[in-house]
Amino acid sequence: MKLIIPALTIALGLATVGAETPVSNLMTLSAIHALSNEDARKGQKVEFEGTVVYSRGYENLLFVQDGQNAIFVRPPQTDGFTPGDRVLVHGRMLASFRPLVIGEAISLLGHGTVPTAMPATFDELIRAQLDCRLVTVHAVVRAIDPVVSPIAPVRSARLQLVTEGGHFEANLDAGNSQGLSDLLDAEVEITGAAAGKFDDKMQQTGVVLYVSSIRDIRVIKKASKSPWLLPVTPMDQVLGVYHANDLTPRVRVQGTITYYQPGSAIVLQDGSKSLWIETHSRERLPIGDLADVTGFPDAHDRRLILTDGEIHDRAVFQPIKPQATTWHQLGYWSSDSPEGHMYDLVSVEGKVEAKVREASEDEYVLNADGRLFTAIYRHPQGSSELPSMAHIELGSKVRVTGICVMVQANSINPGEEVPFNILLRSYDDIAVIANPTLLSVRNLLVVVGFLLLIVAAGAVRTLIVDGRVRRESVRSAYIERRRSKILEDVNGTRSLVEIMEEITELVSFRLHGSPCWCQIKDGAQIGNTPSKLSSFRVFEELIPARSGQPLGRLCAAFDALAKPVETESEILSNGAALAALAIENRRLYSDLRHRSEFDQLTEIHNRFSLEKHLDALIDQAQVVPSKFALIYIDLDRFKLVNDQYGHRVGDLYLRAVAHRMKRQLRGEDLIARLGGDEFAVLVPQVQSSADAMEIVKRLESCFVEPFVFDDCTLRGSASLGIAVFPEDGTSKDALLTSSDAGMYVSKHSRKRHAGISVGR
Repeated sequence: MKLIIPALTIALGLATVGAETPVSNLMTLSAIHALSNEDARKGQKVEFEGTVVYSRGYENLLFVQDGQNAIFVRPPQTDGFTPGDRVLVHGRMLASFRPLVIGEAISLLGHGTVPTAMPATFDELIRAQLDCRLVTVHAVVRAIDPVVSPIAPVRSARLQLVTEGGHFEANLDAGNSQGLSDLLDAEVEITGAAAGKFDDKMQQTGVVLYVSSIRDIRVIKKASKSPWLLPVTPMDQVLGVYHANDLTPRVRVQGTITYYQPGSAIVLQDGSKSLWIETHSRERLPIGDLADVTGFPDAHDRRLILTDGEIHDRAVFQPIKPQATTWHQLGYWSSDSPEGHMYDLVSVEGKVEAKVREASEDEYVLNADGRLFTAIYRHPQGSSELPSMAHIELGSKVRVTGICVMVQANSINPGEEVPFNILLRSYDDIAVIANPTLLSVRNLLVVVGFLLLIVAAGAVRTLIVDGRVRRESVRSAYIERRRSKILEDVNGTRSLVEIMEEITELVSFRLHGSPCWCQIKDGAQIGNTPSKLSSFRVFEELIPARSGQPLGRLCAAFDALAKPVETESEILSNGAALAALAIENRRLYSDLRHRSEFDQLTEIHNRFSLEKHLDALIDQAQVVPSKFALIYIDLDRFKLVNDQYGHRVGDLYLRAVAHRMKRQLRGEDLIARLGGDEFAVLVPQVQSSADAMEIVKRLESCFVEPFVFDDCTLRGSASLGIAVFPEDGTSKDALLTSSDAGMYVSKHSRKRHAGISVGR
C-alpha cells in the first residue's frame, strides 16, 4: 500500500536533546502548537491532553486536537484509538514540516465528544493553515479505489475529489466497501483530519484527508446519472467534453540551468532546491547560466513542477557543482530526513554492466555497491543523424553526472528504496575512472615467451567470451524480469492495452530497438508503428488462438538494407505467445464474470447478481435514506407447458417472457431469473408503492399477446408480489420473503378469480 505521509510526519532529522533542553515539560497543546521548528529540534519533553480526531494504529498515525490547536503524534504502540477519545500524551518534540510529537506513552482518559469540524477551502488546505485539524470540505467525488494492504486489519479506500481550487485525496477506513461506487460524481461534504503529501525534499505536493468512517461522508447531491448509464463516446471524440477553468496564478523562480531538453523540460537549481519545469521553448540555453523562469505550479504523483515555462537567460555563468552521492543517498527516502535529491545535479560512481542504444536515447546500466541504476542520454530532437555512442567498455568503473529523477515518483514511501535514473546532459557527463581489469599479458610474454603467449591469448579469448556472456547474462536477466512482470500483470488487474504495450516494448528491446506493434483482431493497434512503413522490412507473426481464427498480428519493422536474422522469427513468436496468453486470459476472465452474474438461458441477471445489487442498495440506504422495491414474479402453470410441449418449448417460453419483461423496464431497473419459472425485478428508486404498481402493470402487459412457437400458441400469465424498503423489510431475506408472500397471495387469488392479480 502506498503510504501517504501527513503534513507533520516528514521529519527534518532526529535532534539530540542537549544542554538547552528545558527541565519542565510543556503541559498544553496550545503552548506546544506555538513552538517553531528551531524549538522542536531541542527535543523538549511534553505532556498534554487532547481529543483524538483520527487514528490508524497499524500505521502509527494519530491526530490529536484541543480547541483550535491540533498536532500529529507518532504513537509508541500500534493499538488504535477511536475519534472522541480523550488521551494524555507523554513524549518529546521533533522538528518536521511543522513540529510533531514522538509519543513515549499515551493514556486513555475516557471518551468524549469529537471536536466540531471546521469548514475548509482548498487554499487553506494546500497552505497547511488547518494542518492536523478536523475539517469539512465540500467536493465532488471523481474516483474511488480500494486499497489492499497485508497489514491493514480493515478495508480502506482512496478517494479522489475535486473542489473549488483544486484536487485532493481522501484516505477512508471504509470497513465495508459496498455502496462506495454510488458516490461517483456525487456532491458531498467529507470530514477528516487535514494532512499533506510530500516529495523526498519535504516540499508539499498535495492535500489528503484522513477519514475514519463512511459516515463522515454526507451526500449533498447524488449524481444525476450513474456513470455506467452514460452513452458510449467514440475514443477519438472523448476530448470533445473536456473543460477546465484553471485560475492558478503565474509564479517566477530563479536558479542555475542544470539540464535542458529543448521543447520539453528545463531544470533549475538554487542551493539545495531544484525544480523540473515543462517548457515549449527551443531556443539555445547554455547549461550553467543563471535564469529566471515563469510558469504555473503543479504537482503529480509527489512531483513538484512548473508547467508552460517561459525562460529568460540572464547570461551570467554561475554553474552548480554536482554533489557527490552514493546509491543509498539517491535511492533511499526516509521520513527522518528531507535530504532527497529529486532533480538535483549529482555525481555517482558505478561499474558498467550493460549499454543499449535505442532510437531516442542511449542507456547505461550501472552497478553501484551491488545496486543497479540507469544513466540515460537522450538524443537531440530533430537531428538527422544519431551521435556516436560513447565508447565505454563493459566492466569499466565510471563517474556519471546528471539530474536524479525517480522512475516512479508515486512509489515514494518512507523507509523504502525508490528506483531512480540519472539524466546525462552530454557524453562528457560520463567519465571512465578505471578500465576493466585485464591480465598482464605483456609481462607474461616477456618472462615466459612463446608458450605463455598461447596461454595469454587463451586468457584474452576467455575474457572476451566472459564479457559476451556477462553482457548476455545482464541482458537475459533484464528480459526475464520484464517477462515475469508481464506474466504477473496478465494474472493481475492491469488493462489489456497496458499489457500489450509492455509486450511490444519487450519485443522491441529484444530486437535491439526495432519498432514493434500489435494489431488486435477487431481492436486497437498498440505499440510503436513507423510513419513510413515502405522504407522498412516488416515481419509479421500471427497471434494464435486455442481454437478458431488468430487473435491478431504482432509486427516488427527492420532496416530494409539489413540482412534478416534467424532469431527474428523466434522472438516474434515468443511475443505472440505472450500476447495470446494475455488476450485469452482477459476474455476468459470476462466470460467467467459474465457467467457468474447472468443466467445462461435468458441472458438476464441471476440470483447471485440480484442479491449482490440488493445488498448494495440496502447499504446505500443506510447512508442516504431512500426507498426501493422488489417485485417477485412466478409464471402460472409453467409445468403444464413442459409436460405438454416439451422442455424445448418451455425454454423458448422462458426466453420470450424474459425478453418482454426486460423491454418494459427502465434503464436503472434490474431483472433476474431466480431459477425455474421464478423471476424478480429490482426497482432502485420509488417514492411509494404506487410507483412499484406502475412497473407491475407494465409487466402484466407482457402476457396480453400470446406466445407463438413453431406450431403451438401459448397464452401465459404470472403471479406477482411486491415488497418496498423499508416498510416491508430492511434486510435482504426480509424483502425476499415479503415479496414471495405477496406472490403466493396473488397466485391463490388467481385460482379463485379469472385474470391476473397482484398481492403484497
